[in-house]
Amino acid sequence: MTPKLLKAFIYNRKPLHEGFLRLYQYVFDIEKHDGGIARISREIMERGNAVAVLGHDPSRDEVVLGNEFRPGVMVAGDYPYRDNLVAGAIDENETALQAAVREMREETGLVLSNPVLIHSGAYVSSGGTSEKISIVYGTVDTARAGGAHGNASEDEDILSVVLPTKVFIERVRNGDINDLKTLVAGYWFAEQQIVGKS
Repeated sequence: MTPKLLKAFIYNRKPLHEGFLRLYQYVFDIEKHDGGIARISREIMERGNAVAVLGHDPSRDEVVLGNEFRPGVMVAGDYPYRDNLVAGAIDENETALQAAVREMREETGLVLSNPVLIHSGAYVSSGGTSEKISIVYGTVDTARAGGAHGNASEDEDILSVVLPTKVFIERVRNGDINDLKTLVAGYWFAEQQIVGKS
């Protein structure tokens, strides 16, 4: 049985902070599952949408990640320098594929070829932010990878990390990778490897 489509409305929106991140207080009127209307208030972070890029060298069977300082990880109490997918904001009037090519160049110095959209956009944490992340797969030449890169105007300091595909998938499966977009792409990639062998 298909559940009833409930209605929700924005009653009010008030800015709380507008900087690198934008935070607003929203008041919503929402229909409840058991009937009636509730008025609720939530703080929502808005930062636009982003893309994450899984760069793979099929001839060397390697992937390239970026290692950088992640402030949220440090605040949570974990070691803050993490190996994650190359990622960044999708600029206005830019597609996810265009952003993926640009981000790979900015963050690794590599050229992303044959980009393919794996996922058109998954919510990062829909209870607290409107941000969605698209995931793109493409090919790179990892023989050219190395060194630190990034957009200086954004204070980026990103070390290129090249891993054999098998090691990347092992790190995803054993929990060593704990960044959600990297996990999603890693599990997708592992599935492609299995399908390719069957």
